[in-house]
Amino acid sequence: MVMNKAVIGLCFALLLGVYGCSRQQSDWEKTRTANTTDSYEQFIKKYPNGEFTAQAQARVKELYEERDWQKARDADTQEAYQAFLKQYPEGKWTEEARIRVENFTLAQAPPNGASAGAEAANTAGNPASGAAANAAGGTPAAASAAAAKPSPPAAAPSQAPSAPPAKVAKEKEKGKRGGIQLGAFKSSSAAANHRWAHLEKEYPKLLAGLSPTVAPKKTASGTLYRLQVVGLSEKRAREICKSLTAKSQACVVIHAAHH
Repeated sequence: MVMNKAVIGLCFALLLGVYGCSRQQSDWEKTRTANTTDSYEQFIKKYPNGEFTAQAQARVKELYEERDWQKARDADTQEAYQAFLKQYPEGKWTEEARIRVENFTLAQAPPNGASAGAEAANTAGNPASGAAANAAGGTPAAASAAAAKPSPPAAAPSQAPSAPPAKVAKEKEKGKRGGIQLGAFKSSSAAANHRWAHLEKEYPKLLAGLSPTVAPKKTASGTLYRLQVVGLSEKRAREICKSLTAKSQACVVIHAAHH
């Protein structure tokens, strides 16, 4: 009789276990179908040490990251992407956020030609001193010595005239070359190459004939590997970036002065 009771108790325990597993499996399927943070959190609360609890916890993190990434994209500011990186330093969208922060930084950086323009403005009021400084290598002493020398005689009228202003401007515009930046990666140059392979596969016509380069840049947090395509006309660079950004792909135009 005692043996029979023990067997019955064991069978009953097994039935409860099977029922519990079956119930948890059913709840898990319902939770996955709902696929919301609330449903996963309720499942975790109900089964804190269950078979599917770890998966539920991981999915909750993914959903919260996707929500916050969408908020950052909607704001589309450098501050929003930096805040996202602070909250998710190793998440699914971390690399993309770094790309966009770097692109904002690059877009805001003044071209190297700005200082040259300021120097030209300073010497515009005194052409002789400006010419002397250029001829003598730009040092103050050399500039003074050069300014003391007599100016050469004016060219004779019979000399060939210089090219018309319109033609000169056209030639300068023709020679103006820039490029695009498609990302900045913290892990390695291989990540930049992987990104290019993905973009080239997704947009073969748009990127046909282009050759990428990976330009390392040291920052306070480490080296960034910037994926760039240089040697483009500014018009072509803008057209490519316009097409890529319309498809939510990171892209920024870089000018010749930046490289």
